[in-house]
Amino acid sequence: MAVVKLSRDGGAPFFRDDETVPGLLARAAVERPDHVYLRHDGHDLTCAGLAQAVGQLSAGLHAAGIRQGDRVAVMLGHHLDHVLVFFAIQQVGAVLVPVNTALKGPSLEYQIAHCAPAMVIADAEFSQVLEGPVHAARSSGALAASVWRMTDGELLPAPGTDLKNLRAEAVVALPVVAHDPRDLRIILYTSGTTGAPKGVQMSDRMVQATALGSIWLSDMRPGSVLHFWDPIYHVFGAEVLVLALMVPVTLHMVPRFSASRFWTEVREAGASHIHFVGGVLQLLLKQPPSDLDRSHGARIAWGGGCPRDVWAAFETRFGVEIREGYGMTETSSFSTINPGGSHAGKLGSIGTAVDYFRVEVVDEQGQPCAPGQPGEIRVAEVEPGVLTTGYYANPEATAGALRDGWLYTGDIAEMDTAGFITYHGRKKDSLRRRGENISAWEVERVVNDHPEIAESALIGVRNEIGDEDLKLFVRRIDGSTLDGATLLSWCSERMPRFQVPRLIRFVENFRKTPTQRIQKQFLSAAMDDFDHDAEAVKASSNKD
Repeated sequence: MAVVKLSRDGGAPFFRDDETVPGLLARAAVERPDHVYLRHDGHDLTCAGLAQAVGQLSAGLHAAGIRQGDRVAVMLGHHLDHVLVFFAIQQVGAVLVPVNTALKGPSLEYQIAHCAPAMVIADAEFSQVLEGPVHAARSSGALAASVWRMTDGELLPAPGTDLKNLRAEAVVALPVVAHDPRDLRIILYTSGTTGAPKGVQMSDRMVQATALGSIWLSDMRPGSVLHFWDPIYHVFGAEVLVLALMVPVTLHMVPRFSASRFWTEVREAGASHIHFVGGVLQLLLKQPPSDLDRSHGARIAWGGGCPRDVWAAFETRFGVEIREGYGMTETSSFSTINPGGSHAGKLGSIGTAVDYFRVEVVDEQGQPCAPGQPGEIRVAEVEPGVLTTGYYANPEATAGALRDGWLYTGDIAEMDTAGFITYHGRKKDSLRRRGENISAWEVERVVNDHPEIAESALIGVRNEIGDEDLKLFVRRIDGSTLDGATLLSWCSERMPRFQVPRLIRFVENFRKTPTQRIQKQFLSAAMDDFDHDAEAVKASSNKD
């Protein structure tokens, strides 16, 4: 019997009631032991080798006191040990709590305190930023052990255990653990662009669904090779790891996303598929033309967050077919997919509902919108277990998002008569200026078309008369001397007057989520730290 339905034909159910993520690993090791699951740093890891290493580590976790249902916080970089830890925690029946490696200070303290882990597993390089949170968790009685991944020359932080020793000391096999698709597998904190993070509870079936949606969207076939840069602490990284157990493909793992090295890595890997999120495609389009633009060998780019104009430009320049989808961690990653791309699908659309979901666009009263009318996207499950049951230890946030079996996403879109959905932006990312509703996404899309701009972010700031003014943050391309006045003049020719920003501030970098989305909650809403004030310039000009 097939592990999953690789084709969308045939109808529900799409998942087996007796299948789990640990079961997928065991099955792959038996059915294709010599298949190369992952390549990393010049080394090949087979399915049998993966299962053996995960088995050793899971036994070590059990020997260290980790039991079914315990939460284990993991702050590891993009390397092989992270892959092993990902599967070992699930095999022992514990709950994985991924931690963004960029976190520090209050954000990190909040996440560790909130999930109250029984164990923290981290690269030793993060020991300093973890010192306070780990001490607090240990003092509260929740944390029983700290495990550090060491590299050559590093000293073991105290108190703590070396990850290598945890595997080596596992002399007793892991006792039999009963797994169920309804088991809580992951608590994944949404990094978000506004507000405090919320811990999305992901069941085993949800983890499987993240992979199945990607398989359908990307036209994943046996023998495919995936360029694997996606952080494992994000749902996109997790889904790729599980996808490679469902379909006999090979992951070519690189340490991180690099726009300048991207196509070189793709060609060296012999990759057939590349994965994108957020602004990745835009960053690649900003790179200088190269002979690799058409000789990289990849055929499909799948993911989410590709605007219509970027879609066409990317396919034309790089000869790669875009497969666009949409979703959230709460909806097992993809809830809509456009697997036909711009050929059999609809250019610029996030597609139609994945078969195990219902997706609607509704008005403020929760009634379905007429075709072409914008509204909020909401999602309900057709097959049980593919939608989150809520946010960990956060009933208020759960009640706000889940109502009458529907998850209200906070995203604005419109649906056509064929069910294809066009995404417009976040509901909370809509600004109101002088009586006009303004989509930050629409303004940013125009600004980012400027040849000297790498990326931008628009926020609303309260002005001296209590109204909202538009403040634009801009990162210029290297070597650009673009000034605020020139940029505003350029904007005025391309957008309505009410959309043109008042304040311009140039920045060197943006703080981002793992999917390269700008975290706007960290942008300054001050009215006195700008590089250009259009209203002041206008007033001065009129005075003269």
